[in-house]
Amino acid sequence: MFAVYAAEQQYRHDTWSRDREHAILASIRERKTAVASRRPSRGVTRPQRVAWARPIGLRVAEHDPAVCAVA
Repeated sequence: MFAVYAAEQQYRHDTWSRDREHAILASIRERKTAVASRRPSRGVTRPQRVAWARPIGLRVAEHDPAVCAVA
C-alpha cells in the first residue's frame, strides 16, 4: 500500500515539475519574441574571420600575411 502511495506522490511531483518547467520555457520564449519585435533590425553585420587562430606558443614573423585576421 505504501509503495502505491509513494508512486502516486512521485508521479504528481514529476508532473508538477515538468509543467512548471514548460511554463518557464514558454515565458522565456514569449519574452524573447516580444523583445525581438521591439528592437529595430540592424543592417550591420560583423565581418567573418579570414584566418584561423594561431596555436599558443607559435611565433610567426610580423610581415607574414597569414597572421592578419579581421576581428
